[in-house]
Formats: sequence, C-alpha cells, structure tokens
Amino acid sequence: MLVIASRGSQLALWQAHWVETKLAALGHDCRIQIVKTTGDRITDVPLAQVGGKGLFTKEIEEALLDGRADLAVHSLKDLPTELPEGLALAALPEREDARDAVVGKRLADLAAGARVGTSSLRRAAQLRKLRPDVEIESIRGNLDTRLRKLGEGRYDAILLAAAGLKRLGWEDRIAEILPVEAMCSAVGQGALAIEARPGGAGWEACRPLDHPPTRAAVTAERGLLAALGGGCQVPIGAHATVEAGRLHLIAIVASPDGSELIRGEAQGAVSDAEGVGRRLGADLLARGAKEILDAVHG
Repeated sequence: MLVIASRGSQLALWQAHWVETKLAALGHDCRIQIVKTTGDRITDVPLAQVGGKGLFTKEIEEALLDGRADLAVHSLKDLPTELPEGLALAALPEREDARDAVVGKRLADLAAGARVGTSSLRRAAQLRKLRPDVEIESIRGNLDTRLRKLGEGRYDAILLAAAGLKRLGWEDRIAEILPVEAMCSAVGQGALAIEARPGGAGWEACRPLDHPPTRAAVTAERGLLAALGGGCQVPIGAHATVEAGRLHLIAIVASPDGSELIRGEAQGAVSDAEGVGRRLGADLLARGAKEILDAVHG
C-alpha cells in the first residue's frame, strides 16, 4: 500500500486523487494521508509577509523523509527550487493550463476603483501595469474560500490560476483567461509535482507518469528562479513551452508597485532546459532585476 501525502484543500485532494487513480490503473494500491502545512495554518496574513520557502511543502517533505509517506503530490509552483537531501521529483505529469484567470468580470469591464483580490505579488505587480486605476486587495484562503468571498461581494474580481478552476470543474466561473504576454505565469503554474525518495517504492511506481515536455518546460522555469534566488512569494513570472525539440522561455521580474518591469526571452535545446533558464535569469539580473529583488527582500 503506497501512502500519498497531500494538503487537505479541495484542490490538493483533487490532485492527490488524480494521481491515486493513475497509479491504480498501473496496478498500485494507494491511500491518501492529509498533512497540515505552515501555509495552511496561517490564513490571516498575506503570504508575502510570512516569508520563507516551503510554506506549503515542509511538513509534507518531513513525512516523506521519515517514511510516513511514500510519495507526495504538490502544486509545483509551491515547491522551492532546492529540494531536501534524499528527495527528488519522481514525475511531472502533463501540465494543465499555466495561465492566470479573472473571475467576476473581465479586466476591461472593471470600473475605475474596482476591488480586485489577489494574494500574489506577481499578479498584483502586473495588474498595476494593466489597470493602474483599480484597487488591489489581499485575498487568502483555498480556492473555494476565495470564490465564496467574491460571491459575497467583497471583491469585484479575483485573479486565480486557470488550472485549479479547470481541475475542479469550475471553468464556467472564468470571465477571462489572461495571455502570458500580459500576465506572465508563476514558475511551475499548472503543473503537478510528484515527490518521492529516489529508489523507494513510491519513486518506482510514479516514474511512468512523467511527461518529458512538461519536465523540460518547468525545469527551465525553475532554473530561472534558482538563478534569481527567488522564492514563491517574489514578483517573478516565467512561462516555457516546448515545440519540435526546442524550448522557448519568457520571464519577467517586477517591482511590487508595478512601476518597473523587466522582461526577457530565451530559446534553446530541450536537453539544456536548466541552462536556458539560468542564462535568462542572469540576463535579467544584469538588466536591473537584482535591484528590484534586493528591494523586495529588504
């Protein structure tokens, strides 16, 4: 019996059950173990103020390392670029839509002064470029909680990952999906990460679920993030695509107030995915991203 560690949110459990179903089709018996993380406990403070890496993963990784779980299912964008010694990414299944979605009203239909909810510095910074006349307010909570707050009229619109809405069958709530050229996605957004101990039972079981084009794309994005030294709560966006064995990566680093936004692009071989990301990261740093990130880190 393989034990799958997961957060307890509706979306996290959907993801864990999805992996459980895939593993069952391969002949593996599994059960899901819910693990409460630091990020789940802190619900009244914007994540950017909490600081630290691994807010939604640390306790889950501890369960893997001490043998209470055989594998863990994460949203890849929650996972720090450096994994603990003894753990690795066993599989990165095919990615869902990596873009951001607007729920409530389309951006163009929002009145000046409209209240837009997001807990992401990255989304807020880019939104300030797109609609400097709206009021951006922090919103925390699981996907269903945020949608409930919108329904209660606390916000005129909220920004969310399209992937989560699609996975939970709430695609009809989406007013607009924003192109990555206007709202560059978070590193790893829309991708699942299955983490395990190399050589363990969970590792061997999950390897067939890996999707090489997705792995190449997110490896480039995570290479960029590593080069920038950024965590999950930094205004950094990156989106890679793979076509005909070539990788194309776009990325942004923005000041939280949206006044500065440095954008870059890079291409390269799929086999050099991490290198493509790291080189673009170095290029952004040289063009002013270092000063922005130093200011964010204070």
